[in-house]
Amino acid sequence: MSRQPQSRAQAQATGEHDDEPQNGLPEALPAGERLLWQGSPDWRVLARHGFHFNAFVAYFAALTVWRGAAVALDGGSAGAVAVAVLWTLPLAALALGFIVLLAWLVGRSAVYTLTDRRVVMRVGIVLTVTFNLPLTRIHGVSLHGHGRCGSSRSGDLALQLHPYDRIGYVHLWPHARPWRFSRPEPLLRALPQAEAAAKLLVQALAPTAVAAATDAAPRPRAATPAAVRQPQAQAA
Repeated sequence: MSRQPQSRAQAQATGEHDDEPQNGLPEALPAGERLLWQGSPDWRVLARHGFHFNAFVAYFAALTVWRGAAVALDGGSAGAVAVAVLWTLPLAALALGFIVLLAWLVGRSAVYTLTDRRVVMRVGIVLTVTFNLPLTRIHGVSLHGHGRCGSSRSGDLALQLHPYDRIGYVHLWPHARPWRFSRPEPLLRALPQAEAAAKLLVQALAPTAVAAATDAAPRPRAATPAAVRQPQAQAA
């Protein structure tokens, strides 16, 4: 009696976030909550505007020219000038490569989600962190454009939270508005279609803004009857 060969379990490559019930969310949306928009940073835009790639390119170019000119003015030979210039290239390649890699990892790992109730930010390269920001706790939105990204304009969306709601700047970085340390603002970074995302977010915030204005409006106080004086009897 021959034995049939047993099938072997085949290993399958799985991603870090493959176990999410819904992309970018730690759990499935509750009944009645609607998904309005989802997006991630464009790593190219993030490298240029978030991590200042172009500025570092200009810096290393200036450094290379300065070293070559300094050696040439000191009477150095063409070989000495070439060595001085080439010395800066590995340092520039290392720094610029690190910026590109960091931007790519951030863009690959971050997912921003907008529903009709909250903004969810799933961020983190090594350690994944999820921030749930209810729309009722977001007091304002500001759009910071960068320029054209394909057929649309790219940019960042900064969220102004309620004064009593604070998230540490270090916990948010690089998804934090620069230089806002005392009151950090979560930042949806390097969105390729920032204007469309901003419009959807403003529309989602509109009902909560109306409700907040209604609650803050002064309520009329009930009128109290004025004291009625009884006429005093006069002596005849």
